[in-house]
Amino acid sequence: MRLKSIKNIEKITKTMKIVASTRLNKAQRAMQASRVFNESDTEFFKNAEPEETLSEKTLLIVVSSDKGLCGSIHTQISKAARRRIEELNGNVDVITIGEKAKVQLNRTHADKLKLAFSGVGKAEPTFHEVALIADEIATLGKYENTEILYNKFVTGVSFEPSKFAVFAADAIEKAPGLSKYELENEETPETLSEFSLANSLLTAQAEGYASEVSARRNAMDNASKNAGDMITANSILYNRTRQAVITNELVDIITGAASLD
Repeated sequence: MRLKSIKNIEKITKTMKIVASTRLNKAQRAMQASRVFNESDTEFFKNAEPEETLSEKTLLIVVSSDKGLCGSIHTQISKAARRRIEELNGNVDVITIGEKAKVQLNRTHADKLKLAFSGVGKAEPTFHEVALIADEIATLGKYENTEILYNKFVTGVSFEPSKFAVFAADAIEKAPGLSKYELENEETPETLSEFSLANSLLTAQAEGYASEVSARRNAMDNASKNAGDMITANSILYNRTRQAVITNELVDIITGAASLD
């Protein structure tokens, strides 16, 4: 019964590994596409040179997902969020994208949690999805400092918690290098700030999704290997036990036959 159970689990983990491997290619393509938009944002702010404004409260957006079975990826981003909250001396409002980060941060910083989004991470993110999230975040009011914390995809076997800083409209408007660009109207800095937030969210979710799929593939690969080792160990135990039972039965038969002689 134990062998049968382990073999069934091995089939499931191998199937999940194959599914994750298939999704990883699409996730990496989505991640590369999002990086193009983020690089454009980075180049603009490098030329505009906006200054970070000092504010009493920072908005921290923590990006994870709703799915598990992918190693320690959600735990690491939650730990990084807790460290950042401590660095900011608690002067922070937290928004979580994904149920996993919400559950973990709710245990220690429930009073800081202002908004939570669920139903994300099922597939690679789209700009329409992140634009809706950005619109909902805007209802909380204006924050001078906004940071997005996410898992950055490094290689197929590693990822690291990283963050984006999103500039507010006032900081963009006062940027000394903004005169290099031709602005159509006075609302342009506000539009740029909102678009930058959506762009950063798209990149953060795409990076996080690729990291999660890669971590799930590695976790299922390790689980399959562990299941294989357990199957081997239990098969050896089963064969030894069976041989011992057969040997004992043969000894009883031989002893009984010898006593009849």
